[in-house]
Amino acid sequence: MKERARILVVGGGYVGMYTALRLQRQLRQEIGRGEAEITVVTPDPYMTYQPFLPEAAAGAVSPRHVVVPLRRVLPHCRIVAGEVTAIDHARRTATLTTLATDEEGTGPRRLTYDELVLAPGSVSRTLPIPGLADHAIGFKTVEEAIGLRNHVIEQMDIASSTRDPAIRDAALTFVFVGGGFAGVEALAELEDMARYTTRYYHNVKPEDLKWILVEASDRILPEVGEDMGRYTVSELRRRNIDVRLGTRLESCADRVAVLSDGARFPTRTVVWTAGVRPHPVLAASDLPRTERGRLKCTPELTVEGVTHAWAAGDAAAVPDVTADRPGTYTAPNAQHAVRQAKLLGDNIARSLRGEPLQTYAHTYVGSVASLGLHKGVAHIYGRKLKGYPAWFMHRAYHLSRIPTFNRKARVLAEWTLSGLFKREIVSLGSLEHPRAEFELAAGGKPSDESSGDPKGSS
Repeated sequence: MKERARILVVGGGYVGMYTALRLQRQLRQEIGRGEAEITVVTPDPYMTYQPFLPEAAAGAVSPRHVVVPLRRVLPHCRIVAGEVTAIDHARRTATLTTLATDEEGTGPRRLTYDELVLAPGSVSRTLPIPGLADHAIGFKTVEEAIGLRNHVIEQMDIASSTRDPAIRDAALTFVFVGGGFAGVEALAELEDMARYTTRYYHNVKPEDLKWILVEASDRILPEVGEDMGRYTVSELRRRNIDVRLGTRLESCADRVAVLSDGARFPTRTVVWTAGVRPHPVLAASDLPRTERGRLKCTPELTVEGVTHAWAAGDAAAVPDVTADRPGTYTAPNAQHAVRQAKLLGDNIARSLRGEPLQTYAHTYVGSVASLGLHKGVAHIYGRKLKGYPAWFMHRAYHLSRIPTFNRKARVLAEWTLSGLFKREIVSLGSLEHPRAEFELAAGGKPSDESSGDPKGSS
């Protein structure tokens, strides 16, 4: 290497983890000699494998098996549990807060670096809809997935025990907004789980449950193609799921979902999966961005117009050199993110050693989606699959993609056991407010977030 390098990786998701993993392998000798150091700053010290969130919500996979601890897979990197709030690349400094910032009372810290890797991912794209911030839940984290599972089962408990038909109807109505992978897979897996769970309730039947999918465009799952999208709509409607295309959520205030077609649904469950937007830290930097807020990048994964700055994944607008139409960018999905991260790590090592960089080029293979147990759709290498073959392809592909042999073995073991035994139907909503019951026993009042119910998740 030409000089000592301090590499800062912002984000511990797909790109952040895989880039750091590649760098610690490529720079093993340099790290050992003290010529290079890698720092990963991430809000959570683990990487979440998001394609398994629907199965975690349905209870098919344990929540702890869909996350990968960064400290275990990145032993030669420094992991900082915190969040970068601003970047001054001209001065090579990043401003960050950590879990101890408030207690220290010294304000945000400044971290200097030589090479910057921006991989903060994305955040949910929300709209100024009345009641959305108060009543809706997202579906991007493992905490949200498990919280939603607890909430759905809790609503079935409420419906089973109430004598008020209005409360029962609202508890058994579930509204999902967004017809992409997250919304469709989450709805399909949870509907499958809830329908199975009704066999253990004496007064709740599958037909009592009301599931509604709201999508603003005229199709769902555009990644799997138009034909498979239409099949998915037919499959969901066959399961008595109300799919409303060309419809928007206009309000969910007072626990009533009001749609643009005039329909009104009293509901205690609104799940928002209507797209994502770039992480706010990109706007708090001096790096060039596109009109949509993503970083302008080159095919070599450097940030356009500046040196010593790199990006990939959701945060980066990477030119697609395999596309027929110029000006096309690679899709912000896991398929590209993992491959970009590996090349990104290699290119940073080449840059530090004065070697030429390589160009990212990958033709999109296709997409797979699960629609519940033994049901799915897929469009891979031009071939269309549906039903059990597509579901099997979904599981096989994602089992091969989840990082570490440890996680692959654990997920496979859970799938095997779930085929031999019955589903778990337990709600552990009290995990979200573990002190509430003790506060009541000690003569205090439960905190506001527990809503006065030590067992409840809602």
